[in-house]
Amino acid sequence: MSASPLVTRREACRRITAGAAALVFGSQWASAASDFRLRYILASSLYGTLPLDVILPEVRKTGADSIDIWPLRHGNQREQITEMGEEKFAALLKKHNVKLGCLTRYDLGAFKLEPEIEFGRRFGAKLIVTGSGGSKTLAGDDLKRELKAFVEKMKPTIEIATKAGIVIGIENHGGCMLASPDSVRWLAEFSPSPNLGVALAPYHLPQDPMLLAKLIEELGPKLAHFYAWEYGKGCMKPMPKDDELMQLPGRGPLDFRPIVAALRKIKYRRWTSVFMHPTPRGIPILPTAGEVTAAVNQARKHLAQCLAKA
Repeated sequence: MSASPLVTRREACRRITAGAAALVFGSQWASAASDFRLRYILASSLYGTLPLDVILPEVRKTGADSIDIWPLRHGNQREQITEMGEEKFAALLKKHNVKLGCLTRYDLGAFKLEPEIEFGRRFGAKLIVTGSGGSKTLAGDDLKRELKAFVEKMKPTIEIATKAGIVIGIENHGGCMLASPDSVRWLAEFSPSPNLGVALAPYHLPQDPMLLAKLIEELGPKLAHFYAWEYGKGCMKPMPKDDELMQLPGRGPLDFRPIVAALRKIKYRRWTSVFMHPTPRGIPILPTAGEVTAAVNQARKHLAQCLAKA
């Protein structure tokens, strides 16, 4: 199918893949705008290396029903699962009425995900997030060419993920080739499947709410995951805790109203993760599990207010 003179190639691709994306996430894309709400998932890394039997009881307190499991160095819950065994992990999930929704595996990279896809399939996971790798210095045609080659190389993994019912989300990250708004657009354009999309982290992009909103609209069904995460004062050096927490919505200066309005406009029904990084990595964002949960809920309340005003 070719685009008409009034429809860009990217827009044509977006329209074509919208129907396919509905098959992946079912009714998640079917809700009317008036019924729109954000669907939350809880990142285990927010709790540092606290035990899973401490974290899992917090999931439903944050308005989520699913957990995003992180490995070292940001957390160690993936290693905890390996140590305890799948049967015990399954029992913990059942005890706390929580699902395994996502596996975050930057450590594996995009081309070594097959065992993790199989693990996720056994637990009914729907998403794996990883990075693109590549040089952050790439730009222009060189960057576009490398992204196209990356997607081509990903095709066997995409096929495996599709059979397992799993979407692979590639996070935009300042240290990788998928970093700029254009690179995000190009990855979405080159992706041949709704099972490969962008895990969008506003933290790593210009803190311009209108630009971020436009990017969300352009991604449409290729938006695989959304991090409710702003830059604030950054996360790469020690600072007072109140300054560090400015990465959370409502604590930093980023206006989330255009952003959540864009999510509503595209009828976004995949997960949103209230997110930040502490310094050093591997510690909870606040001293106790209860305090972490309260901070997540404060951010959710802010996002709900933004959505009501959008």
